[in-house]
Amino acid sequence: VRPAVPWKSSSSLLLSGSMNQNQVTQKIGHSRGLGLLGENHHVCPVHPEYAELPPLEVDPEKGAEMVAAAGHADTEFELISLDTDWQKNTCDAVAAQMRDAGLNIKRTVMPGSTFWNDWTKYPFSATEWGPRPLGIQIMSLAYKSGAAWNESAFSNAQFDALLEQGLSVADADARREIMAKIQKIMQDEGVVIQPYWRSVFNHSNGKFTNVDVHPFYELALHDIHLAG
Repeated sequence: VRPAVPWKSSSSLLLSGSMNQNQVTQKIGHSRGLGLLGENHHVCPVHPEYAELPPLEVDPEKGAEMVAAAGHADTEFELISLDTDWQKNTCDAVAAQMRDAGLNIKRTVMPGSTFWNDWTKYPFSATEWGPRPLGIQIMSLAYKSGAAWNESAFSNAQFDALLEQGLSVADADARREIMAKIQKIMQDEGVVIQPYWRSVFNHSNGKFTNVDVHPFYELALHDIHLAG
């Protein structure tokens, strides 16, 4: 949700809060529930500096009250997505939960040739992000004030200061303390709804050993050999 939109401050908290029903969205959107549940902060448990936070709390009724108090009870929210099956299905599930929370939601589905022309400009949309080795990299690319790929247009001085601090810390354990604060800001500000992390797969015929799955689909050929 882009902060420039007038209903951001109240509705984004509702949207992210109501999506703690992420297991529903995950099951519908991605291969019958494969993958890991998201926590609405875009840092993955496989990242070395990932900080475990308390489970998200769900209170759609309170969120709906916030939206109404902001004068947007009758506002129509438009959720834009690609026409790829898993992305369309995921956003359909998100829209259904928004309706259950009492919001008026419109769905718009676009082909990639149209969607990617303005992907950083939509008020409310879904985007697929590829993995990065470090969580702090994703924070810098996607959420730093003024960053070219900051599609949410999120801008927060405290977040930026913590980000700069985290980028200067090489040790993952020390950086995790900073990342916990960054992740909490992401959740509290309702910057992103992230229902899940998708699983990554590879296939082999069983005649080889050490054929491990890698987030970037890399193959460690120096370790792969024929099974005895």
